[in-house]
Amino acid sequence: MASASGTASGPVVAVLGLGEAGGAISAGLARAGAVVRGYDPAPVPVPEGVTRTGSEAEAAAGAALVLSVNSASAAHDALRAAVASVEPGAVWADLNTASPGAKRALAATAAEHGVSFADIAVMAPVPGRGLSVPMLACGPGAERTAQLLTPLGASVDTVEGDAGTAAERKLVRSVFFKGLAAAVVEALEAGRAAGCEDWLRENITGELARADASTVDRLVDGTRRHAVRRRAEMAAAAEMLDELGVVPAVSGASRDLLARLAADEQAGAGRESADGGRPGR
Repeated sequence: MASASGTASGPVVAVLGLGEAGGAISAGLARAGAVVRGYDPAPVPVPEGVTRTGSEAEAAAGAALVLSVNSASAAHDALRAAVASVEPGAVWADLNTASPGAKRALAATAAEHGVSFADIAVMAPVPGRGLSVPMLACGPGAERTAQLLTPLGASVDTVEGDAGTAAERKLVRSVFFKGLAAAVVEALEAGRAAGCEDWLRENITGELARADASTVDRLVDGTRRHAVRRRAEMAAAAEMLDELGVVPAVSGASRDLLARLAADEQAGAGRESADGGRPGR
């Protein structure tokens, strides 16, 4: 068995989870010269150059780096099943999309067993990128993870902070990207029902193409300044979607957010007036 420092072929890396993401990453590691041992409880295909093992513990034994790429719901069970087999100096890196609290819980379990932990946030879709997908790492094992993966062709940026910091950055970014995607999907569904989907798609494409460094400030400032009027507009939009038979999930959430911002603004103006200041507009 190879030691945790690897062999002449490269470091020993265990990949737990050989689905779409784990399979692509493990294949990239093998092509780059790493000794890759993989485990997946499902009978999924094993990429060329990857050795299938019979358990998490078997995969992790002797590895310099263990990449957990199964799922957030399975991450803690996988860690508990294999942590006793992780050798001193090795790193357990969790690549699953999970809450910061879940990452901190994993780090605590790893620390109880003397295992260095890295919270890895995968910052783009893995298909088409594989091992080169941008990753953000934090926690006590972040630097070591970058040292092992970067020479193999991975793109790993480290950020200061305990486990959970990388997850926070990924998820706050997801609020925008996934929220934007949901808004586009809902809008086009409504456009289809209203008979103007092509016109709306062209309009959305034009707006996205014109976005620049000032767009975020304009969106934030305009939303707060015109919250009352825009709340009424989105209430009308949500009502229209109901009439079209489209569930106004994003439109209703936008209406409710604008209502909260308008209430906050009015409360702030009332406090200023009571203090003798001029109410804000």
